[in-house]
This record gives sequence, structure tokens and C-alpha cells, in this order.
Amino acid sequence: MKMIRRIAKTGPRFWVNLPPISLQVQLTFGIVAFAVVGLGGVTAWTSWNIRQLLVEQHKEKLAEFAQQFSHDVKLYSEMMPREVAVQRVIDKPSEKKSLVWVKNRAGEIIAESVNLRQDIQPNLRNALISYSNMPKKPGVSKIDGRYWVLCGGDFTIGSYNFGKLYMVNDITSEYKIFITLLYRLVFASLFAMILLVSAIAWYIRRSLLPLQQVSRMAATISAAELSDYRLTLERAPSEVEQLANTCNKMLDRLADAWEQQRQFVGNVSHELRTPLTIVHGYLQSTLRRGENLTQLQREGLETASGEAERTIRLLQDLLELARADHGTLHLQLEPIIVNDLMAEVVEMAQSFSRGRIKLEKIDGFLEIKADKNRLKQVLLNLIDNALKYSQADTPILLKADRHKNRVDIAVCDRGPGIPLSHQSRIFERFYRVDEARTRAGGTGLGLAIVKTLVEGMGGTVGVRSQLGEGSTFIVCFPDYL
Repeated sequence: MKMIRRIAKTGPRFWVNLPPISLQVQLTFGIVAFAVVGLGGVTAWTSWNIRQLLVEQHKEKLAEFAQQFSHDVKLYSEMMPREVAVQRVIDKPSEKKSLVWVKNRAGEIIAESVNLRQDIQPNLRNALISYSNMPKKPGVSKIDGRYWVLCGGDFTIGSYNFGKLYMVNDITSEYKIFITLLYRLVFASLFAMILLVSAIAWYIRRSLLPLQQVSRMAATISAAELSDYRLTLERAPSEVEQLANTCNKMLDRLADAWEQQRQFVGNVSHELRTPLTIVHGYLQSTLRRGENLTQLQREGLETASGEAERTIRLLQDLLELARADHGTLHLQLEPIIVNDLMAEVVEMAQSFSRGRIKLEKIDGFLEIKADKNRLKQVLLNLIDNALKYSQADTPILLKADRHKNRVDIAVCDRGPGIPLSHQSRIFERFYRVDEARTRAGGTGLGLAIVKTLVEGMGGTVGVRSQLGEGSTFIVCFPDYL
């Protein structure tokens, strides 16, 4: 039973279905959220305390005044009529800071402060007297654009019920100070939050730079550099250094495995090519001298010879790739006239293409620097690929032209085309688009060899294709002229 090791998922379970986001974003938002909540809580607590300091003292004074008022009225009532006693207490100098009025049980005012009669505008006085939400305990309300601490309730001395007693203090100036302080505190908190968020984002980004550096360095490592490339960091945190060391150890293991694989492929290909070449030679010799062979025997020998030849080509391709991987693929770069080279390639391809290769007229002379024999091999591989996947009666077009500082050589066919999702992978080793291409006789190495040879000569190769309209393989080299 095959065992598969899985990497454990980390993170809260409620994030499982969320799209992944960067560590920098997670840390920034998380720390900023905690900082905002904390700073907002401090701001709210400070605002509440300031309000308490500005308002609560008025509430306490009003509550003390109500208690003292009842006591004074009781004393004065022993010496004069009750209504007169109430008015006398209201007119005491110590009580003139508050607005006080008393209503009898019929709702008529029987006593009120002098300042309520003289200092308050009539409309404001009427608004205060007619205010219907008067609380029993001192509270803050906004009446006619001003802020007041007010309270009201039943007024009874002994067994005698006067009616209702109302007391009001104007705290507009204090409350405006509170609002001003609150606005300043909110703006200061917002400014502090912006500075805090900026500082946190900068610090987190700076802290994660070593990880980004590791990612960039790892992204540039190719298979050919596994044994030489190592991740090196300066002044990185210990956790990041540990990650880099772990990656370097992994690169060592990958380099060893890759080297063993290349050696195995090269050795096997080399060892098998010689006996298969001998077998293929004997089969061809037997077919040439086999006048007494029956038709069935001849067909069997021809099939065996064809498979041996295909296997030899496959081993040859593997050897070419193994040499390229080991850096032992020798290329002799020299100036080449593209016009003459393409004429030679077309002439060579006519023997197996049955006249289907067409060379488009080239304007002027095109010159590049490449290995002539290897470039012929590249073009013949592309032509062979085009012939395999095109209808037998459709032509294969070769053309070349100059674009700015480069020369483009194109091989065009009218085959079924290559899906867009496969175009980026067709130059990989042993990659085939579908089973139809496998039945066409391909090994999946032809285009990989084309890419290896072209890039070894300093060029590039690509493909443009649409389904049902054919494919165009383009080999590009710097213009040598």
C-alpha cells in the first residue's frame, strides 16, 4: 500500500475556506486591529471620564440642593406661611445659581427663581417650564439649543404636598468644552492610529524582507544550478536562517538525485544504443538478402527493424539531452547565411516529405551566428513534427525575416492546432498533448531537444497556434549583420 506524506495545514480552522492571503497582510491587519481596538477603548474611557468630571459635579450639586431645599423650607414653614417660605428659600443668595420653580397640584407656578423671571428669555423660560421629560434624578438634556442638568419630582413637607419641585442648572459652557475636548481627542486618536498603522506596516514589511529574499532566490534556481546555488542571507532572523539552511539541505538532496538520474539516463542510453544499432543492422541486412522470406516473415522483420530504429533515435535523443545537462554538448558557433541554410534544409527534407515543403521567398540576406549542423537538426525536427501532425495533402511552409535586431525562422503547418493550455508545456520532455500525437510516432523528446539546442546557441523558440488553423514554430536569433 502506497504511503503518502501530507503536510499539515496550519492556521485557524475557520480560515480553511477563505482564499489564502500573504503573511504580511495577515500580520498587519491582525496587529492593527488589536491596536485600533485598544486605542479606541482608551479614547472612549478617557471621553467618559472627562464627561464625568464636567457633568457629574453639577448633578451632585443639584442633588445636594434638592435635599437642602426641603430642609430649609421645613424650617421657614414654622415661622411663616408655606408658600412664602418656599419663595424665601428660593430667593436665598446661595440658591441663585440654579433655576427653581414649584408647581401646585393644579399645575400652576406658586414660586420661582428671580433669575428664571428676569434673566431667561420668555421662549426659553416657557421651554424649560413645559419640558415634559423631567427626570427624578439629575440628568443632562438639550433644550432650545442649550445643555441643562435638571430634575423634578413630588415636593412634600411633612404631610403637606406642595405639588412638584423643578431644579435646572445651565451647563452649556462646560458641555461645549467637553465637546471640544472630545473632538480633539478623537482627531488625535485617528492621527495616532494612522501613524501606528504606518509604523506597523513598515516594520512588518521590513521584518519579512528576508522571507521575500528567500522566495526570489529560490524562484531563480534551475535544474542545472542545483549543485551550485545556495541561499545566503545577511542579518536575517534566526528562524529565517534556519529556513534557508533547510532549503540548502533540500537542494543538496535534489542535486544528488538529479545527478544520479542524469548519469543513469546517459549510461543506459549509451549502453543500449550500440547493441540496438547492431540488431538494426542485422535486421536490415537480413531484409536485403532475404529473397526466400515469406511475406509474413518480411513484415515481421520490417516491424522489428522500424521499432529498433525508433528506439535508437529515442536513445540518441536521450544522449543529446544528457550531454546538454552535463554541459558536454559541444556547439561550434559561426556566422551562417540563413538563406543558404534553409535551401539546404528544404532539399534534405524533400526525400521524406514528398514535396510538401515550401520555402517562402526571403527578402535580402539574413545572417546569424549558430552551429550550422545543429540548426539543421532543429529545423528538420520541426519539419518532421509538422509532417506528423498535418494532413498528407497540406504543405509545410518555411519562412524567415528580420524584425529589428533579430532574425525569425518559422515552420508553419495547417494541422489541428495546439490548445492554449498546452502551449507552455510542449517543450517539456516526454510531454504530449494527447494520445493522437503518441500514435503519430513521437517520443515526446523532439521539441525538448529543439529548445535545448536553440537556447544553447543563444536563441529562443516559441509557438503560436489556434485550434483548427495550424501551428507556427518560431526560432529567433540575434541578427549578426
